[in-house]
Amino acid sequence: MTPLRCGFLGRVPYADATRLQGSLVDLVRRGETGDLLLLLTHPPVITLGRSAHEENVVIPDDERIARGIELHEAGRGGDVTYHGPSQLVGYPIVALG
Repeated sequence: MTPLRCGFLGRVPYADATRLQGSLVDLVRRGETGDLLLLLTHPPVITLGRSAHEENVVIPDDERIARGIELHEAGRGGDVTYHGPSQLVGYPIVALG
């Protein structure tokens, strides 16, 4: 069994973390690296999952923008999620086959 490698990346903007995950998924699929767990925080961001209902974003766009809160479609499960600077987020990247 190969050990799970973990790394704390600090504060990473959501879009940058998404790009990094995509690159690492490709490496894991090709067998060029083992399983990984990325630990990080995001600047204020609201993500919209595949089941998101826009009416569940309870902050008006003008206020959200004024507060510097980004909005991103996540392409993952779930509804609306807020991630803040002190929230630790974990992204596992593992070979499931």
